[in-house]
Amino acid sequence: MDISKDSSPKNIEFIKYITNDSYSNYWLCNTFAIFKSINNIFYLVYTNKQKSIIIFDLIYNKKINEIKNAHKEHITNFRYYLFQNNFKKDLILSISASDNNVKLWNVANLECICNIKNVNKNGLLLSACCLNNNNQHYIITSNDNLYFSEYIKVFDFEGNKIKEIDDFNFNTFYIDSYYDKKNSVTYIVTSNFGYVKSYDFNKSKIYHKYFYEDDNGRHFNIIINELEEIIELIESSNEGIIRIWNFHSGELFYIIKDSISSLICICLWDKDTIIVGSRDRTIKIIDLNKKKVTDSIFSQGYILTIKKIVHPHYGECLISQGYENEQIKLWEIKN
Repeated sequence: MDISKDSSPKNIEFIKYITNDSYSNYWLCNTFAIFKSINNIFYLVYTNKQKSIIIFDLIYNKKINEIKNAHKEHITNFRYYLFQNNFKKDLILSISASDNNVKLWNVANLECICNIKNVNKNGLLLSACCLNNNNQHYIITSNDNLYFSEYIKVFDFEGNKIKEIDDFNFNTFYIDSYYDKKNSVTYIVTSNFGYVKSYDFNKSKIYHKYFYEDDNGRHFNIIINELEEIIELIESSNEGIIRIWNFHSGELFYIIKDSISSLICICLWDKDTIIVGSRDRTIKIIDLNKKKVTDSIFSQGYILTIKKIVHPHYGECLISQGYENEQIKLWEIKN
């Protein structure tokens, strides 16, 4: 039921609040997950103040399931995964920064497939992701080195620690994986205090450090933009800066700066346009060809998460959530 409209994001307007009971309490992105399931249901997954995981049906606009007390402390992040090979299930990864636990859930029956406890014994768990490498599935967790030495950890889906990637970072705010199809290489990318890094997963070594001179900022989010000739790494920071790098060479292409406020989340609209959520309470539309912000839309609260979806009723839309905000918002393109 994919409905498409004029793909230009310049005419986005607020439609409605999807929820009034969601909760976010850290300056982290991926405060909710949204996906079309293998049985063609449009799901939104979020948490509330009671530490539950809420499964919400976007087609019928109602809550259909709830996992109560899913974590001991408040849930901070969600990721959705569907591995198309020998593990074809809708999976949700839930993370709690405070209890240092990461859990993997089967959406179909709400079963907890994996529960990894006390990941970073001496620090916060700010991010985690799943990774598929040669049909083997892993959970990758971010390190926290603000006060103690914690490394990137690799677990299998049974919760066994496979290895650690030993490299010093201060707080890692975001971690993700990227598979380069052309070269058949799996990478891990991290955004940290002061710089962004990529790692070759199989070699367990740094691939590149994307470092800008005199950069002492916090880097919050990363997206990979696959173009025909190059792969771009796009990252946001608390200095109101978007940096676009050559993923494979580590070269800095250009910088876009429009705000002094933290830019926490990024959404790739298409290969030429990104959407950025800001602490200044705006959603910014950035034209990568013009290398500038072309529009800003006001939204109450600091924007932590913003995602593009093809909504079953409204077509191409954005969904956003702010800091300590109980409302998840739906934004539509108006022709």
